[in-house]
Amino acid sequence: MNTETQTTQATDKHLEAMRHFSEQYAKRTGTYFCVDPGVTAVVIEGLAKHKDELGAPLCPCRHYEDKEAEVSAAYWNCPCVPMRERKECHCMLFLTPDNDFAGDKQDITFDEIRQHTNLG
Repeated sequence: MNTETQTTQATDKHLEAMRHFSEQYAKRTGTYFCVDPGVTAVVIEGLAKHKDELGAPLCPCRHYEDKEAEVSAAYWNCPCVPMRERKECHCMLFLTPDNDFAGDKQDITFDEIRQHTNLG
């Protein structure tokens, strides 16, 4: 990935789509966002960037030798297999209520995400 891509924010379209997906998924699964909204914002931004770059919300919290191959395999596309099968979210986006880092929120505004991820 080039440096320019790394410093560019996700498009509004995909950021809003990933924000909406994250809220709906948390509510549907009985999970909560991290008590630190900055963590939630950065993860959603990362998912949206991958949606922009790769066409799929590949988990932004892992290193991949070949991101395109990982997208095709779909294992780490959000919600990843560990999340779907065991409610284990490496990114700390979807946390079970018993997790020490779980907050009490299942929503975040577009503006909150931009505030935490603003590069300017």
